[in-house]
Amino acid sequence: MLKHNEGNLDRILRVVAGLALLGWYFFAGGPIWALIGIVPLATGALGSCPVYSIFGINTCKLKNKAQ
Repeated sequence: MLKHNEGNLDRILRVVAGLALLGWYFFAGGPIWALIGIVPLATGALGSCPVYSIFGINTCKLKNKAQ
């Protein structure tokens, strides 16, 4: 199971940014690179960022309980 390393604000910002990029691509004819919005959307929804894990970053204020 993935260890949560994103706080609530971090997660909300990622989901909003991901949805904005995907919306831009699908509804406004944005460039193909806007599909990168899948990444912040997924990491925000899961609450875990692999890059944060590599660098030891944790914005989650709660203690991780056997996750």
